[in-house]
Amino acid sequence: MEYIVEKIGMSRTISVPSKVVTLLKVKEVKVCSVNEGTALVAYSQGKAANKAIEGQQKKYNLSAEFNKFATLEVANTEAGDLDMNPLADAKTVKSAFKTKGRGFTGVMKRWNFAGGPGAHGHRFHRTGGSIGNREWPGKVQKGRKMSGQYGNEQVTVKNEVMSYDAQNGVLVVVGSIPGANGALGRVKVVK
Repeated sequence: MEYIVEKIGMSRTISVPSKVVTLLKVKEVKVCSVNEGTALVAYSQGKAANKAIEGQQKKYNLSAEFNKFATLEVANTEAGDLDMNPLADAKTVKSAFKTKGRGFTGVMKRWNFAGGPGAHGHRFHRTGGSIGNREWPGKVQKGRKMSGQYGNEQVTVKNEVMSYDAQNGVLVVVGSIPGANGALGRVKVVK
């Protein structure tokens, strides 16, 4: 079963030894239609509205706040509120989030290259250096670590569930989860 969650932030337990935990807020989701275990669901995010969204809201009798749609694996057999029971019994979850985007970065930040001496008289401070070989193969080989887009890619991690507050919809998992605070992602119950 999958759920749409928002990352609240990270904290620590007060037990000895303490554990690093991540707090996730489970979004309120309405199941629109179910088809063999997968379902079209609606949730609220921002103020996006257009004729296509309004048509979907009218088709599934949704209020104006439910303006985003996604496909999830659900325990429901019919439309309505999302079934939260699998989340209450979960021991392990897989979380899929986008990492923080760092834009176009150099090789030192992106690949942890050492760089050159920082003193005067050098032109090799934060550059990648030579990238080619000799006469053979006479080209830059594929897979060379170079400057480029860093971050903003989907990463999935497996975490142990510490607790779930059904009243407030807060899921506490052991360990860290990628992405910025306030980022949306998915949580899949493994067992």
